[in-house]
Amino acid sequence: MPEPVETTDPEGVDYGWVMQTTFVLTIVVGAPIVALLSVNADLPTWGARAEFAIRVGAVVWILTALSVFAYAKYTLTDDPLEDQ
Repeated sequence: MPEPVETTDPEGVDYGWVMQTTFVLTIVVGAPIVALLSVNADLPTWGARAEFAIRVGAVVWILTALSVFAYAKYTLTDDPLEDQ
């Protein structure tokens, strides 16, 4: 079996995992949020719909990215109670 072309052994936060998880969660969580919020919004043109989706999606993306990064950072730190 051939060796993998690239391997990683991240020290600290695995940013690749953070980016992939953020991408998937933003789609899974963001699409229903945009759809629900657009029900009561007045969106007469396709441009207005796209602008609405981009603005709401950007907020969902940044909140998701910060949450995923915080989770990765939190799980990386050692629990001081484990060492006792």
